[in-house]
Amino acid sequence: MSETVNILIAGVGGQGVLRASQVLSNALVRHGYDVKQSEVHGMSQRGGSVVSEVRYGDDVRSPLMPYAAADFVVSLEEKEGLRAEPRLRPDSGKLIDVPDDLLAKLADPRDRNMAALGRLSRHLDVDVETWIASIRHCMPAKTVDNNLAAFEAGRSFNSI
Repeated sequence: MSETVNILIAGVGGQGVLRASQVLSNALVRHGYDVKQSEVHGMSQRGGSVVSEVRYGDDVRSPLMPYAAADFVVSLEEKEGLRAEPRLRPDSGKLIDVPDDLLAKLADPRDRNMAALGRLSRHLDVDVETWIASIRHCMPAKTVDNNLAAFEAGRSFNSI
């Protein structure tokens, strides 16, 4: 891989944007990529906007992506996803969200971040075992089973 891939994760405080970014970055590093990550917390403890940028490839020079260069926007909250949509690469960027029918399948709606990563994982060249190892490494032990189930629900979710 010679081109840098850009992923933006958008949500509000308490949705696990930063944890999702940590799991994603860990999985990419485990797979052997050069990874850079940055985050903007804003008023995250008050339910405000939270954005994280993850960039990976063979040689990534900056943690910040250019405007309108996101290959993927992972939306954990509808309005934040709409706000981030202009950051997508024109004509090729993909918006990854967690539709209500997927959210209804989760044991805990707080696991939407792992469901979103499950959906994203179908588009990235990282094997499932690496994702599982990353979730086990990054998540608190008492939440691992729910997070793995949410990841699998997102990964296997089919939508139109």
